[in-house]
Amino acid sequence: MRFVSGLLAILGLLMTAPAVADGPVDFSLQDLDGNARTLSEFRGKWVVVNYWATWCPPCLEEIPDLVDFHARHHATDAVVIGINYEDIPAPQLRAFAEEYFINYPILQAEDMRPAHERLDVGGLPTTYIISPEGEPVARQVGGITDEVLEDYIKRKQAERASARLETQ
Repeated sequence: MRFVSGLLAILGLLMTAPAVADGPVDFSLQDLDGNARTLSEFRGKWVVVNYWATWCPPCLEEIPDLVDFHARHHATDAVVIGINYEDIPAPQLRAFAEEYFINYPILQAEDMRPAHERLDVGGLPTTYIISPEGEPVARQVGGITDEVLEDYIKRKQAERASARLETQ
């Protein structure tokens, strides 16, 4: 069953890939310590931008997968950024993150607006994959798994490597 849901999620990522002709996106939001964090500080890596809330059951279900993915990739080629999409005090959100062992940066949405106008939030959770150049390349509304993220990024990396070889 997990295979089927993973396959459907991959197809969903492919079918909802946003247009990238507008170039890179960037935003600045505060983390749980009140520091401004930008999307552009992660240029050169794949970035998984995950909109979520503490009251959202599918969001809670995907947290362990996001934690695992981030743990394997953050030092090399990809990171996860969680954007909390609710009005909750930072100390309460910090306690929640500790309880769920969240190891990736958590930023707080401002006034329940998407971090960038091109990163529409159609429901929670919503996940975007941002290329190393800062362009949105895929969008998933609904839960996502570690396996789906892994497969999608590996495939995109292979396509890029193949394209580089063809141009040499």
